[in-house]
Amino acid sequence: MQIFILLSAIGLVLSVVVHICVLLGIPNPLNEAAWLLHIGIFVVWFPAVIVSCKWKNNVPAKDFWKHALTGCPGWMKKMTFFFFGYAVINFIIFIGKDISGGVYPASESGTPDNIVKGFSGHWMVFYSAALAIIYSHVYGKEKTRKCPNGHKVFSLTAESCEQCGSKLI
Repeated sequence: MQIFILLSAIGLVLSVVVHICVLLGIPNPLNEAAWLLHIGIFVVWFPAVIVSCKWKNNVPAKDFWKHALTGCPGWMKKMTFFFFGYAVINFIIFIGKDISGGVYPASESGTPDNIVKGFSGHWMVFYSAALAIIYSHVYGKEKTRKCPNGHKVFSLTAESCEQCGSKLI
């Protein structure tokens, strides 16, 4: 799984570089190869989904992200949520420009910069989420708690055992 952590980190860094280059109006160092980042998302996202499927049925939907990111450092959680928020704003701007029918300046590769900017915003979110989920799974502390009777309690917000009702310590 460490290879997927490394690939997620590399994909995140490269997508940030591509995004910043497009924002600044300078050629991105990957040129057309930047589109490989789109494929790379699936390489790291499938392991992240598989890891989360092992426990997601035992976790209430509202606690999914709390549980998924339990074992990663605080800065990594903040980074993931930042990129999610940024991707939403970036997407709204991307759609707004698309609806207005504006002409987009093309990069050296011939792809309109707005298209690359729109996609790279999403690349950052997927790579950072995959990084955080897989990192949390590999290096994080045990995600399940136990009640005094030894039952596993998966909800991070539960105050009592879901099976026997015992108060959690």
